[in-house]
Amino acid sequence: MCPPSPWQPPSSAGVDRVFAIGGAQAVAAMAYGTESVPKADKICGPGNLFVMLAKKQVFGSVGIDGLQGPSEVVIIADDSANPSWVARDMLAQAEHDALAQSVLITTSESLAQAVQKEIENELCLQERRALIEESLDSYGTVVIVDSLEEAFALSNLYAPEHLSLYIKDAAKYLGRVEQCGLCLHGRAPDCVLGDYVAGPSHALPTSGTARFASPLNVTDFFKLMNIVSVG
Repeated sequence: MCPPSPWQPPSSAGVDRVFAIGGAQAVAAMAYGTESVPKADKICGPGNLFVMLAKKQVFGSVGIDGLQGPSEVVIIADDSANPSWVARDMLAQAEHDALAQSVLITTSESLAQAVQKEIENELCLQERRALIEESLDSYGTVVIVDSLEEAFALSNLYAPEHLSLYIKDAAKYLGRVEQCGLCLHGRAPDCVLGDYVAGPSHALPTSGTARFASPLNVTDFFKLMNIVSVG
């Protein structure tokens, strides 16, 4: 375990200590306390499979925000979509790990074929090719539907972590989005932008939990109390 970080953050942030620790062992330290790490009340944030299993084990001793993972993306696309961009979004998702899920729902059979060709062409250039292939073979899916209405109905049933809309006038369809952790739309709705650039929380509900859970946000650090006056 790494020693506590000597960095002292500004007091205006409301933070007085930062610990440079990570992994399942860090979850245990924060859940139960050590000589150098005090016991926490709540543990939040994403991590690998071992971190998620550790969070699951300590829940009850401390609060947790959720169990995020494996990562997943649903892409809804029409014939206006750039097949190269869609393919790279699926590849970027698949390289997370072998359990990552990359799903394309499209109204265009020609786009589906073009995306598959792009993926085949790009695979040979990927450093994590074996992992990507394992993910796509097990969980990569292309679904061709008759209408965007059907596409959104399927997506809402799936309740994905990430939803990318590669369609014309995507903003007009946002009202059809009922279940997801993060919805990206616009001229470049790439999932990687949501992960690294756009700014929202990267701790998102997965495995259908978007039906009842939200991304990590400020309300995760609030709690309520009942106060009753009798008589």
